[in-house]
Amino acid sequence: MYIFNKTWIYAFVGVFALAMDQITKFWASSHHLGWSVSIIGNFLRFTLIYNENAAFSMKPQTVLPWLSPTIFFGVLTVVACLGAVYFFRSLHKEDYMSRLGIVLIISGALGNFCDRLRIGKVVDFIDVDFPDMFYERWPTFNLADSWVTIGIALLFISSLIHKKPDEQI
Repeated sequence: MYIFNKTWIYAFVGVFALAMDQITKFWASSHHLGWSVSIIGNFLRFTLIYNENAAFSMKPQTVLPWLSPTIFFGVLTVVACLGAVYFFRSLHKEDYMSRLGIVLIISGALGNFCDRLRIGKVVDFIDVDFPDMFYERWPTFNLADSWVTIGIALLFISSLIHKKPDEQI
C-alpha cells in the first residue's frame, strides 16, 4: 500500500478526524442544553451534555486541586501528543495500522482540548445503551473519544499482527 507511505495521507486523516469532531460538536451545541433525540430506539440517542471532567467523568482537580483543569488538560494533551508524534516517527513505515492509530489518538486529544480552550468543558452528545453490560447506560461521548478508542484498538491489533516470531508465548 504505497499511498500509506506518504506522511500527507496521515496528516489528511488527522485533520479530517479533528474537523469532523469539531463540526459535530458545533452542531450538537447549537441546540439547547439537555436536548435528547432518539436515533435508534433506546440503543442510540443524541443527548447534549457538557463534561468538565476527564474520561468517564474522572476529576483531576481532586488529585491536584491547586491546578486549573484547563491547564491540567493542556499540559497532559501537549505531553501526550508529543509522545505520540515521537512514537509515530519511530514506527516502521509499513506499520500502517499503528500509524493510523496514533493519528486518531492525536486527533481525539486535540479535539477535546479545543473544546476546553473554547468553552472550558467538552461537548458530549453520543448516548449509547449496551444492555446489561458495564453501566446502566454507557457514558455520553463524542467523536474525539471515539477516535482515541479506535486508535488504541488499532495499536493493540497491530501489536498482535506484527508480533516477532521470538516474542511468541
